[in-house]
Amino acid sequence: MLKDLKPMEIEARSFEIITELLGSRKLDPENELVIKRAIHTTADFDYADNLVFSPHAVKTGIEALKSGCDIVTDTQMAKAGINKTILASLGGEVHCFMADPDVAAEAKSRGVTRALVSMEKAAALPKPCIFAIGNAPTALISLEHLMEEGKLSPALIIGVPVGFVNVVESKELILEGHRAPYIVARGRKGGSNVAAAICNAMLYQIRR
Repeated sequence: MLKDLKPMEIEARSFEIITELLGSRKLDPENELVIKRAIHTTADFDYADNLVFSPHAVKTGIEALKSGCDIVTDTQMAKAGINKTILASLGGEVHCFMADPDVAAEAKSRGVTRALVSMEKAAALPKPCIFAIGNAPTALISLEHLMEEGKLSPALIIGVPVGFVNVVESKELILEGHRAPYIVARGRKGGSNVAAAICNAMLYQIRR
């Protein structure tokens, strides 16, 4: 018989089911809640294997959020999915420059993607940021180039674009570069919902 459960009860039961289905699989305690949040968002247990974390990436991200850092995304969908109430209480906000007229105009004049230009715009923000990339591999490529040139020092890169063209390669750039702490979904899977879920997993650890 179906039960009429409250939202928090549904979420709690969902995490219980995820734990049950993981069986004897042991997750790194530091990364466990991020991995389970990604699985909860997608119902895809591959994230138990394909999420790659630099040393203490989750702890680094949480400390950055506690210090009031901002989050930069590459889609309005990711921006919409991030818990802005908790983020604002910590002194941070979410930015997505993809639809800004100046970004669109510059991308057209240079013959490059808006994702690339939006990352360049984000590099001018006055405080460290977490970059949550769920759609555009060119955003990750731009971040790598900006870091290589010494123009950007992200607090954390969440690299989870989804798709087929340059997706795997852009993620490997971040993994191989070691220029910033990272959480990367190796392979083709990911998405704006996953990027937002990873941000929320860290925010919820601060406020719950």
